[in-house]
Amino acid sequence: MIRRSFFFLFFFCKYDSFGSLSIKPALDFFSIFSFSQLEWLESIIFSRFQLLQFVYLILMWPDLIQKSKDGGLDVIETYVFWNLHEPIRNQYDFKGQKDLVKFIKLVGQAGLYAHLRIGPYVCAEWNYGGFPVWLHFIPNIELRTDNESYKREMQRFTTYIVNLMKQEKLYASQGGPIILSQIENEYGNIQSGYGAGAKPYIKWAASMAVSQNTGVPWVMCQQKDAPDPIIDTCNGFYCDQYVPNSANKPKIWTENWTGWFVPFGGAVPYRPVEDIAFAVARFYQLGGTFQNYYMYHGGTNFARTTGGPFISTGYDYDAPIDEYGQIRQPKWGHLSELHKAIKLCEEALVATDPATSSLGPNLDATVYKSGAGSCAAFLSNVGTRSDANVTFNGITYNLPAWSVSILPDCKNVALNTAQINTVSGVASYAKVNGMLDAEWSWVNEPVGISKNSSFTRQGLLEQINTTADKSDYLWYSVSTNIADGSEAVLHVESLGHALRVFINGKQAGGATGNSGNPKVNQDFPVTLTSGKNTIDLLSLTVGLQNYGAHFDKTGAGITGPVKLTSKNNGSSADLSSQKWTYQVGLKGVDSGLPQGGSSQWTSGSGLPKNQPLVWYKANFDAPSGNSPVAIDFTGMGKGEAWVNGQSIGRYWPAFIAPSSGCTDSCDYRGPYNASKCLKNCGKPSQHLYHVPRSWLKPSGNVLVLFEEVGGDPTQISFGTRQFATVCTTVSEAHPSPVDMFELNSEESKVSKPTLSLQCPDPNQVISSIKFASFGDPKGACGRFSHGKCSSENHLSIIQKACVGSRSCSIEVSRAKLGDWCASAINTLAVEASCT
Repeated sequence: MIRRSFFFLFFFCKYDSFGSLSIKPALDFFSIFSFSQLEWLESIIFSRFQLLQFVYLILMWPDLIQKSKDGGLDVIETYVFWNLHEPIRNQYDFKGQKDLVKFIKLVGQAGLYAHLRIGPYVCAEWNYGGFPVWLHFIPNIELRTDNESYKREMQRFTTYIVNLMKQEKLYASQGGPIILSQIENEYGNIQSGYGAGAKPYIKWAASMAVSQNTGVPWVMCQQKDAPDPIIDTCNGFYCDQYVPNSANKPKIWTENWTGWFVPFGGAVPYRPVEDIAFAVARFYQLGGTFQNYYMYHGGTNFARTTGGPFISTGYDYDAPIDEYGQIRQPKWGHLSELHKAIKLCEEALVATDPATSSLGPNLDATVYKSGAGSCAAFLSNVGTRSDANVTFNGITYNLPAWSVSILPDCKNVALNTAQINTVSGVASYAKVNGMLDAEWSWVNEPVGISKNSSFTRQGLLEQINTTADKSDYLWYSVSTNIADGSEAVLHVESLGHALRVFINGKQAGGATGNSGNPKVNQDFPVTLTSGKNTIDLLSLTVGLQNYGAHFDKTGAGITGPVKLTSKNNGSSADLSSQKWTYQVGLKGVDSGLPQGGSSQWTSGSGLPKNQPLVWYKANFDAPSGNSPVAIDFTGMGKGEAWVNGQSIGRYWPAFIAPSSGCTDSCDYRGPYNASKCLKNCGKPSQHLYHVPRSWLKPSGNVLVLFEEVGGDPTQISFGTRQFATVCTTVSEAHPSPVDMFELNSEESKVSKPTLSLQCPDPNQVISSIKFASFGDPKGACGRFSHGKCSSENHLSIIQKACVGSRSCSIEVSRAKLGDWCASAINTLAVEASCT
């Protein structure tokens, strides 16, 4: 059954409270459709860009959307964050950076389409999965199940969002850009945990969504039992084998994970672009119709928006557009070439169903051939070790292991997923000296109870129920009388996520959980004095749980027991049931310190360093130019930072990743998982923190820090993120650039592989060639070396063609470059500097 009528490339993008996006690409939209007719989705849809976290300011949206479109994307996919738009029940916020309508309109103005993932549960490594915490306090509520209180709130919010879109005529049925909506998210993964209430809830959610009458279809990702007409979709690293639950539904991939998130204390995952391209090509080879990158741009989780817990502030996700909004090469470029190659197959892909045949073990060919004469083919080698030569239609093709060759005319290869024919870049952090004012000011945060809003309760309180997540911090304070001063052990058990212990106003230790186990269970040696002793425990969260069955019931804070045991006589006292005094949050926040105001600041000599609970302030000027700005927090411990009153999020450079498990290179061949390719072992999980330029003034900017465990603010530096080095490696066996491929033309058959260099910034030019070799060069960008057969002549050839220009192209052939490795396939490798 033919289920294709047009072809899309999608990209997923999310807008969030700070303006980040989540985008997906698609090809031209060929017809108008209605919700009752799913034929419009019976197509090939490429989903490309997802700006998951709304972390960028609204001024950045057009640039990010345009870069996504330039990369071959056609649709922007975004979550809608309930806790962002309804922070207080029945009080909605769509102002400024939260302007969802403006975002969707910008997508439409760019000539792209939108997929609105309302959820309203989103996961997304977002605090509390995107739910507002006030839901937790509605009597008798149970989230994400057949519970009337929850369903009433979910329907109210969903209806509000749908009506907001309808009022602005943003659905495709009204002539707007929204062609698809989502209800719920990955519920099928954890559905069994909700027992008998799960299936009725899913049926209700589907019916509720359809009743909104948007005029466009709805999807449920990871929901194999999605009721008709809801379309079930796939999330994962690979979805080529996915089969929808009805032959009348298109094969959709809502999240193709381009990397993985980084927890504080963890190494940094990355995914080779050859593997991503392989996964995408296989998906369309086997009948896929819609594919979305998660993430295409990951952005930054500013303020306290990260969940997890323990998810870092940066949500880069190794995406084609990096956290700072810069193009990541070669990932962006190679996927862009892939999109072009698949779009060359469009006429055949939308006209017929695929026919797949075996070419040998781990080798197959899929052909799309229409009666009108169009023909496209995909040749695959799913083996993980050996390249293979195959014969297809009487022609021999070489297929590298774990690769797909795309033949838009069933004869000539436009692209092989394992052969990168685009520039790669090396990002650098350029420290800008003298930015920070030499004089730091400071304020000490009081230890223990200092606010009039404190209260007393018998026993230990769970933290989220107490703070309603208004702050990371909750003070627990208790006093105990000791007859004779002694050494003792204080035993504390906490649901997490971290803990600081103070005895009589002085720090006595601390402990932290991790992303695998947030709980704290630890003994602290303490010294007590004769008479009254005050024990102050500062408990803190690092983002609330965002995933799993009943994740909303995951607690935090000190639930005990808390025991004090004397080292002298072994006597023990359980303090858990005593009367405790509580304080939610920090006094400095209430005093306006994050904004830099207040008369409390002290300056001059005596700057406290490596001490806990200290506020710091300094002034700085913005660096010149337009390169993205970052702060290097090396030297600090853990805390939160504000620039001109805007929170850039939690910093935690003291949490070091494990020293083992990383690799300098990663074999793209074979199935990928989140721990396969890691970097940054033995280093802070994150030490650079993005500061959007739109937050900065030319001068007189204010940086405020709250340091929780102790650090040295004088070690902090500002810098800009730049790409000064670009590289390319192309062999004689590479296909020619996709732009040179023309259907029904002899030119595509004779054109040669071409090496292209281009500086990433329009104001840059290639200033020098640092390395050039045609033969058998070794290494990778930044560490190339000559092989056994090469010539110094290549350097002068490349210099003449490229130096002084922003871009250049060189034909990779022996006729142009000489015959240096006669018995082998020659490779041209070039490394250049851009200034």
